[in-house]
Amino acid sequence: MGMTSTALDGVHVAIIRLAAAIADGDPHQLDARMKEAIAVGTPPLAVDELLLQSVLTVGWPRALVAAGAWRAAIGAPAQNGTADLDYAAHAEWTRRGEVTCAAIYGDHYNKLRANVRALHPALEAWMVTEGYGRTLSRPGLALKLRELCTVAQTAILQTPRQLHSHLLGALRAGATFAEVEATLDVTDPMLRQAHRDQVAVLWRQVRSAWKSDE
Repeated sequence: MGMTSTALDGVHVAIIRLAAAIADGDPHQLDARMKEAIAVGTPPLAVDELLLQSVLTVGWPRALVAAGAWRAAIGAPAQNGTADLDYAAHAEWTRRGEVTCAAIYGDHYNKLRANVRALHPALEAWMVTEGYGRTLSRPGLALKLRELCTVAQTAILQTPRQLHSHLLGALRAGATFAEVEATLDVTDPMLRQAHRDQVAVLWRQVRSAWKSDE
């Protein structure tokens, strides 16, 4: 697709590359991407927020490994490290989670909640309150960039249904086609050819259906 250099600035590229490396789990790739993030002047708070949201996508094991590598690389404690620790804010997490989740899923928001509720009511509650509210609604990383990072991670993890949702979510959060394509360019070298082709087909489908979907 070849849009990385023009559609995203150096800091955004570095954050998305780091997101992909966190999902991939290769320690050498992770180290290289963290050095790149520091070299281009990525705000440490943005990386801290990426690490927190990565728990939702890649799970605790890889997120913890990445967090340890980042603390060692940056040599400083987490910024805004005491925010959203008080469970007295549970109602506020739910409120802002509903707003953020609705922004990402648009007209499909109620269907999403019903589908997840059918899997397990606790999953629905945790998705909205802990995921979209407590985590993804935090300051420090814009929602559009959060979604582009999730696009990169779900592409690496080979989870096409979630990738489909977050390709649309990135567009709903304000990403341009070029910015999404630049994000997919970041993941492209990390994918096997068959999976690379699947991602490309999925993106073409999302792009062609974007106007009618909305």
